[in-house]
Amino acid sequence: MVKCGAGAAILLIACGFATVRFGSGLQMPATTTRDGTLITLSRYLREPVPDVVLVGSSITFRLKEEYFATAGLRNLALAGGSPVTGLEIVANQSQLPKFILVEANVLTRPTDAALVERYSRGDTEPLFFRPVRAAVAAYEQRLHASVTHEQVVLNLRKLTEQPPSDFDNRVYADRALQQFNAEDPADAARINAKRIEELIRMVEHRGARVLLFELPYSEPIEGSRYAATTREIVHAAFPDTKRWLPVEVNRSELRWADGVHLDERSAVIVTQAMERTLALVRTVK
Repeated sequence: MVKCGAGAAILLIACGFATVRFGSGLQMPATTTRDGTLITLSRYLREPVPDVVLVGSSITFRLKEEYFATAGLRNLALAGGSPVTGLEIVANQSQLPKFILVEANVLTRPTDAALVERYSRGDTEPLFFRPVRAAVAAYEQRLHASVTHEQVVLNLRKLTEQPPSDFDNRVYADRALQQFNAEDPADAARINAKRIEELIRMVEHRGARVLLFELPYSEPIEGSRYAATTREIVHAAFPDTKRWLPVEVNRSELRWADGVHLDERSAVIVTQAMERTLALVRTVK
């Protein structure tokens, strides 16, 4: 018992030294999707305010930050969450990014009030690291050197040069289509569209610019009750084309894991299309 207690004490002391040694630079490993969300939000509060922020659901969550060439970009999309949650958190910070890109595909989920409250008051990772996760993080940081920007660019180029996946997703796509046809998103979508409109006024009054975007679904999902109704409501709420960031891609090059979420290659292609349009928008004063 004494040995166990001594061992635990030594481990905790080591974690204390790790806090001093690495500070916020030691990234805690995510053990669940929820952990990944909290880490992303904590990092957003710790680091300098980026130029561009994305907020959205699991659909936008697939657009990894390393897919973007844009410096100073953060993806705060929440897997299983609402774009309104991310927008609320960004809007509640003392400093805002220049551009906030808001996904308009999924507007039925409620705002995560607990996350908004926590990250609006500035909570981040605890100062004293969790022992096991701290040890894993330190080991990973020592073992694996960071991938250079040139390596990332090369890997993405190789990925996009490959042919589209021939993965048979019919079982998953059929299930998703049934769900999308069964759900009526109208009431929730109207409520969330109204809240997005309110938040847009707030942040643009403070100097940020908000653009909405829609990520492509597979054709059957595009025609589903859920997708069609959401699209109708959000475009009625935001009819000005200047409010939208077009995502212009060759749909024949895209594939989806389940008809809803883009596969990795397709996510890179869509990301590059978004960047091209965003670059044009940023040149217009």
